[in-house]
Amino acid sequence: MKRIITISREYGAGGSSIAHLVEERLGYEYLDKAIILATASEAQVSVKSALKLDETVPVNFGFAQSLFDFYNKPLNEKLFAAQSEVIKRFGEKGKCIIVGRNANSILKEFDNTLHVFVCGSMKSRIDRMLAKEMYAGTSESKMRDIIEAVDKKRRKYCDYYTNTTFGDARYYDICLDSSRLGIENCADIICELAEK
Repeated sequence: MKRIITISREYGAGGSSIAHLVEERLGYEYLDKAIILATASEAQVSVKSALKLDETVPVNFGFAQSLFDFYNKPLNEKLFAAQSEVIKRFGEKGKCIIVGRNANSILKEFDNTLHVFVCGSMKSRIDRMLAKEMYAGTSESKMRDIIEAVDKKRRKYCDYYTNTTFGDARYYDICLDSSRLGIENCADIICELAEK
């Protein structure tokens, strides 16, 4: 049985919904924003700062930056290091589903893991996000822009911290297209693989 499941996902592909279904069926702990809270405590920064810098990379160093600043790690990097330690601790406990945050790369050396990537067609992702109350009144073209911006941010974050490519099948055990398979079937597949 797989003790750790990581789910990376395109924005709007339903990765969190799938993870919640798997959580219910397997009785595993669901970890997403809880990691940010633990990371803020570990790095001794405010939760607000941790949320603001979540899944972001440091701004490029400019000529105006002092040498002292150059030799100090940016807060983003300190948070990523702290987050990595938090994720490893959860991984050591096992029986958890970790959504996002490059957990597949951070836990790549751990045994009994299942690393999943969830994708979907742009149309299905737009439709899923527009059905959420927080995006009520948003146009389809604006929603497409939001989705593309979040995916771009996730790709950049993944590349910067792991030297891997977000969504590249080589870095996951399985890739699932939720727009073809459906949320329920994706959860079924993950549970079946996890229980083997």
